Amino acid sequence: MEIDLKGAAIQIDEQMVHTKAEHTWTVLLERIREARESAMEAAVAAAREAGLPERGSAFRALLENCALTRKPDQVLGAIHYLRDVEGISDSPPRVVNDLFTDAGIEPPGNLSLYLNRLKERNFLMVPSGKDDKNRFAILTPEGQAHLDKRSNA
Repeated sequence: MEIDLKGAAIQIDEQMVHTKAEHTWTVLLERIREARESAMEAAVAAAREAGLPERGSAFRALLENCALTRKPDQVLGAIHYLRDVEGISDSPPRVVNDLFTDAGIEPPGNLSLYLNRLKERNFLMVPSGKDDKNRFAILTPEGQAHLDKRSNA
């Protein structure tokens, strides 16, 4: 599908309204999501075939090396792992829980509670423009320092 961005803003807006009204937009977004999920699954499969460490064992090693035994620290470690190791910037609860499951560790359960408490401690923040959604949380310098302090303990 092509979207013509030539013309006046009102013409472009009308074209977008028309596209959205036909539900074409929703179908296209769903296809993009499916393609992204397929690409992620293919990347994981390729990593396994290449002999790279499985994400679960790599995450478990991070938790053990940093002595992250408390669940809030483990959640902070999970966000760090997803952002800095896997390069994932959007991690809904399912993604975080899957990481714990892959590592053979019980998932946090009420993930929002942990994320909100980590934000209150200024260990996590949500970048502007992300509607304060926890799935986009990143470590603050204080959060990174906390993990660094744990790994040096």
